[in-house]
Amino acid sequence: MTECHRCGKKTHCTIMSKFNLDIICMDCKQKERNHPDYDRADKAECDAVRSGNYNFPGIGKPGDLS
Repeated sequence: MTECHRCGKKTHCTIMSKFNLDIICMDCKQKERNHPDYDRADKAECDAVRSGNYNFPGIGKPGDLS
């Protein structure tokens, strides 16, 4: 079991945030997906990986996403 970097909830299932390097639970991932900047963050990550940057830190977590 691990702890979500964003909400602190204990969970067995985690995923990397599209906005930053946080390891987040699936509830926090759903909140991310619903954020208006999600598509921009996803595109930025895809562009970075396509250009060879496999350590892209993200575009930064929006202040209104907690």
